[in-house]
Amino acid sequence: MNFFKSKPAIELPEHNCVLPHALKLPATKKLVGKRVVLASNSPRRKEILQTFGLQPEIVPSTFEETLSYTDFEDVHEYPVSTATHKGVEVYERLVRQEPENPPDLVIAADTVVLTHPSPSLSQTPFADAPSGPQEILEKPVDKEDNLRMLLDLNGGVCEVVTGVSVIYPVLEAPGYKIKSIEERTLVYFVDNPKHIIQAYVENGEGIDRAGGFAIQGLGGLLVRKIDGDYQNVVGFPATSFFKWLDLLIEEEEDFLNLD
Repeated sequence: MNFFKSKPAIELPEHNCVLPHALKLPATKKLVGKRVVLASNSPRRKEILQTFGLQPEIVPSTFEETLSYTDFEDVHEYPVSTATHKGVEVYERLVRQEPENPPDLVIAADTVVLTHPSPSLSQTPFADAPSGPQEILEKPVDKEDNLRMLLDLNGGVCEVVTGVSVIYPVLEAPGYKIKSIEERTLVYFVDNPKHIIQAYVENGEGIDRAGGFAIQGLGGLLVRKIDGDYQNVVGFPATSFFKWLDLLIEEEEDFLNLD
């Protein structure tokens, strides 16, 4: 008698981006067995998506982020456009490389930090804020620049904006569709004494971060409160994203339906 009979193999989907702990939402159910790609090498975006049960392939975009935000009438369109370019570059490259195994969904995102006037008690945070140009706060070039940036923000407010674009296949030309959203969050800073800001700058955490701080790290000591999605400040607006996917499934007949 053979006590070592092999058990029948368990057949898993070729692509399995939905993790066991994911909530059983229309979007997560639809994504089972789909090839989902994140067009970013950001560990923060990867971790946020995994927290909520989605583990996409990581294929960083090679799009050179050369767009000028001054070319946009509304600066909030800048991260959306950048995200779209990133996603399309990855989608088209993967289709060229593997025409028999194209992605079902490419997710791309771009986050920027903007200057923002401090809302008064009579104003809503976004809609009724005083009009005026908003400047993008890039990554500081060195510690001196990081200190200048955080001293400017000290006791004030900045706005974190993430543009998210998804690219998915359709039958009509050019073979894919693009859908995009943006998420805005206000970050209010404590009015700290200078030595606290100097200590944070010397730590070096903010050097590689737009706006010069990381809210999920030691930079959280600089922040008094936020108005909006915390995950958006970290790097990806998960709450809005998953709600949006459910809405796309409901409203777009061709979304994730091309086998």
